[in-house]
Amino acid sequence: MSIDLEPRDRAAHADGADDEGDGRLRPLRRGRTHEVLNQSSPREGIDEFAENVALREAVAEFTPGADLGKLGRIGRHVGTAEYQHDAETANTQTPVHHPFDRWGNRVDEVEFHPAYHRIMGFSIGEGLHTSAWAAPGPGANAQRAAGFYLVGQIEAGHSCPVSMTHAIVPSLRLEPTLAAQWEPKLLSTSYDPELRDPASKDGLIVGMAMTEKQGGSDVRANTTTAEPVPGAGEGVYALRGHKWFCSAPQSDAFLVLARAPEGITCFWLPRVLPGGERNAFEIQRLKDKLGNKSNASSEVEFDGALAWRVGEPGRGVRTIIEMVGRTRLDCVIGAAAGMRQGVAEAVWHARHRSVFGARLVDQPAMRGVLADLQLESEAATWTALALAAAHDDPDRAAFRRLATAVSKYWICKRGPNHAYESLECLGGNGYTEGFPLARRYREQPVLAVWEGSGNVIALDVLRALAREPESAEAFEAELAAQSGVNSDFDAHLETIRARLAEARRDPAGAAAGARPLVEALALGLQGAVLLRSAPAEVAESFCLARLGADRGLEYGALPRGVAVDELAARA
Repeated sequence: MSIDLEPRDRAAHADGADDEGDGRLRPLRRGRTHEVLNQSSPREGIDEFAENVALREAVAEFTPGADLGKLGRIGRHVGTAEYQHDAETANTQTPVHHPFDRWGNRVDEVEFHPAYHRIMGFSIGEGLHTSAWAAPGPGANAQRAAGFYLVGQIEAGHSCPVSMTHAIVPSLRLEPTLAAQWEPKLLSTSYDPELRDPASKDGLIVGMAMTEKQGGSDVRANTTTAEPVPGAGEGVYALRGHKWFCSAPQSDAFLVLARAPEGITCFWLPRVLPGGERNAFEIQRLKDKLGNKSNASSEVEFDGALAWRVGEPGRGVRTIIEMVGRTRLDCVIGAAAGMRQGVAEAVWHARHRSVFGARLVDQPAMRGVLADLQLESEAATWTALALAAAHDDPDRAAFRRLATAVSKYWICKRGPNHAYESLECLGGNGYTEGFPLARRYREQPVLAVWEGSGNVIALDVLRALAREPESAEAFEAELAAQSGVNSDFDAHLETIRARLAEARRDPAGAAAGARPLVEALALGLQGAVLLRSAPAEVAESFCLARLGADRGLEYGALPRGVAVDELAARA
């Protein structure tokens, strides 16, 4: 095929495109045009604790004796390019299940990239799994929450086994003999991922296997059986059945629910038995999940696996109640950490990018979005630390029973859209896997799904209101203590009281209105926490934007009077 040039084209061609005189067309090269302009630099080499104003203020409020040097060390470490690269690698080079060794022996090992082990080793080394149990005291849970928040901000998947190891301790302590044997190694800051006799290891990690495919959150529908093993010792059972979700199957031991002769009972199931024999714990497959890629989730089968009873026979759900509360708290902390990552990345981009003659961060429309994202992040952060501090005070058990559930419902549900809006601030960059917010967008939903999805939590709140009236009284008292400070908050408090009264009058019909009630309770709690503890411009902006009559449906649709400039600066 030939191209017939017009005379003027022939002239241009003769001026340079045909400089070899052979009549062939060639590009007119004048050097490289690829110059990177108006792009942000990598967000690395940052002290994530020092840069997070809200987290620093919340730490000062709820754990004034915190080891700030330790939190600074964690903040600087997770802000390095190396840690961020490990986080990316652990989520792209994902866990691999090896059911058999090369000779055909069943081994059921899970292989992780070394990046995952470096991340786990750091978190365990800093005691982010069990430091609140190893060194209890005022502020211990709040300080542990702050450190857990910082690592989860950059790499969320490994938070699952870290959280489970933290949460199982109170359940394990219901069996003093088991606790004496296992707890010292759970409290250790030594990370040893090798699967071998627990007696030969300095530190241990724990997973959970509660739900089954026919029941899900309805664990009373479980069919896995537990039969006492004569001659094996008191409280030893053989478990047979299938678990639809087993988290972190590489762990050293698991807390499991199974049906004993007395009913649903809680058990402690080691992967490797004392003496080194592998337990009858077989991994069927690893789950292919939307996000949370660095963390292995699995289906497992027990075929006579030996397990030790924890708590009273037939009282398995009661045995794990505090454990569930702790993991729900960690879901709140994780969602808040994800919000911090989102707004921090969005603001970083906006400060380094110029459009239409000004920096993005100085454009009024973008500034409103960033301020709103920061407002949501602040409310989640302050509430998460306040809840953690409530776990440091045994006299606040009634309050945290309800407060943890409503916060888990609301803050975790706010996570995915917050991640999306943060991602959108980066434009096309945000939608690519080269930037961390695409991974965060896939990560946030799991925190709302795990440890009780929306309806499960909402119905649990109704159950607590009906069966534990002291929790409702403690919750109402917490909110009432801030009445008279802000008119929008006061009006919202009256709405809460009206909805609670309606739920008490008609318990049978309360389920239909459970979600609006829980949402109102959660917003009221956030408002009360901010009014009591946060800077006035943050608290008043929250009440205006989230509790006032003029509420927008999308981020950036803020009413007049919100402290936009102050919030954007705090981000």
